[in-house]
Amino acid sequence: MPGSVLTSHAGSLPRPEDLVELNLKRFEGQPVDEDDFQSRLKDAVKDVVARQHEIGIDLVNDGEYGHSMGHRYDYGSWWTYVFLRLGGLEIRPQTLMTTAQPEAKPGEIGLATFAERRDWNLFADAYGDETSGVALPTPPPIAPVATGPISYIGQADIQRDIDNFKAALDAAGLEDGFLNSVAPGSCHRFGNEFYDNDEEMMYACADAMREEYTAIIDAGLGLQLDDPAIAENWDQIVPEPSVEDYKRFTMARVEALNHAIRGLPTERIRFHLCWGSWHGPHTTDIPMKDIVDVMLAIDAGSYSFEAANVRHEHEWRVWQEVKLPEGKRILPGVVSHSTNVVEHPELVAERIARFADGVGKENVVASTDCGLGGRVHPQIAWAKLESLAEGARLAGERL
Repeated sequence: MPGSVLTSHAGSLPRPEDLVELNLKRFEGQPVDEDDFQSRLKDAVKDVVARQHEIGIDLVNDGEYGHSMGHRYDYGSWWTYVFLRLGGLEIRPQTLMTTAQPEAKPGEIGLATFAERRDWNLFADAYGDETSGVALPTPPPIAPVATGPISYIGQADIQRDIDNFKAALDAAGLEDGFLNSVAPGSCHRFGNEFYDNDEEMMYACADAMREEYTAIIDAGLGLQLDDPAIAENWDQIVPEPSVEDYKRFTMARVEALNHAIRGLPTERIRFHLCWGSWHGPHTTDIPMKDIVDVMLAIDAGSYSFEAANVRHEHEWRVWQEVKLPEGKRILPGVVSHSTNVVEHPELVAERIARFADGVGKENVVASTDCGLGGRVHPQIAWAKLESLAEGARLAGERL
């Protein structure tokens, strides 16, 4: 529509309660009729695509329903889904929070455990209080460890996700959409008993995950690469590094990602960056101004990032100074997963206008900070998407 502002979202959407229950039963090894499960999953994808379309979301996805989520509130399914799609991993009954990260190459900085994050320890009392609204959902007691060469074994799963999504697009009368996949820099943050260092293991993940990326692109769909590690690793390095050291550390992750998507059409690739989806203080987040050039070094056509939560909303000013490369687009978050308050459409329109002023309206797709599924109540998640669509309509009329 002439003058309109396109809308999308970061990926995860609320799962139906019965699908969540079925996912949990499968995880726990309870008997589930596989044909019934697959049929329910296909129907759920059809419903979530139709609902996105009905409320005015232009660039839709499958809600990440193929990424199993066994609880209504689950911050990690964007990553944990891949544990069963990679060969060479041993799933052990331990927590990811305290699993040692792969050792860095000599002379390079490395990651501490997730439990040692600086923000989580600075506000340990708040995170430890289950009634505070800050406490993290209890993660399942599983942790993957690389014990052999990493390979991709998820061919049947990604083909199922592709088939379900394309059937849903057809049913809704849509021709295009995107599927999410985890990027190598975020993917490889698990235990290692096989590779010499974290970089070697990261490139093994890059080579393995390329098969998933290529399958999505070859199916005629858009690919979104989810890579919170590009920003949130900053908080997992103890003590805090210099910005220069961190950028060098992060560029190694960018190079691994570019290696994994080499030769794939950049215009079909979206990249998602965030500072972690937990509802905490985030006082130790690295500023966008310090990593925007690193993000833009990724060979993607569009860049999705948090911009609506109160820790990062002021960073729209970065785009008054940074030149967006020709032919690229940004997908700033204009509604957030970090609050239960539903953003007013007028505020959404104002936020869109700020970014349009910096990079041009035609280069802005209004989006969410992060996935809404698993982070806020389903009623609130859908209300936020409705406000997003209405705010984009208002912005389109005014810009």
